[in-house]
Amino acid sequence: MVIATQNPVEMEGTYPLPEAQRDRFLMQIHLGYPDRTSEVAMLDAHEMRDPLDDVRAVTDAATVRSLQLATRTVFASEAVKRYVVDVVTSTRSTSLLRLGASPRSSVHLLQAAKALSLLAGRDHVLPDDVKALAVSVLAHRVLLSTEAHLDRRAAGSIIGDLVARVPVS
Repeated sequence: MVIATQNPVEMEGTYPLPEAQRDRFLMQIHLGYPDRTSEVAMLDAHEMRDPLDDVRAVTDAATVRSLQLATRTVFASEAVKRYVVDVVTSTRSTSLLRLGASPRSSVHLLQAAKALSLLAGRDHVLPDDVKALAVSVLAHRVLLSTEAHLDRRAAGSIIGDLVARVPVS
């Protein structure tokens, strides 16, 4: 399991990962900046001590592995699987993307939807689970077309638009 951070501003000596490597990350999550109250709390937390001194493990490898295995028991209907494929396939046929999402994206989107279902206490995947995760799972895997760059479109907004247009069968 790898959790990585990425600086949103390109700095000397850092380069974007090639598509083949980005495709291996399950999802990309943008945290943004904290709100004012949270940032003041952060200042307070750093003022007199190092907050890393209070970091404690919240799980272990065996628990993570058992949760990963538990997602395999979550049911995904054929209709949900077709919906996942339709969403991913839609990224390959829009003029706004010069590289659509790979078949690995379909696998990851379904796995993530199963995990979300499990966390919600359900034993089955809903199309809403797929919709909720599509941007996080797919946006970092696609490449924008020149047209999209010129229109200053973001991959996430393009994926969101595609998801909104793909019907649930």
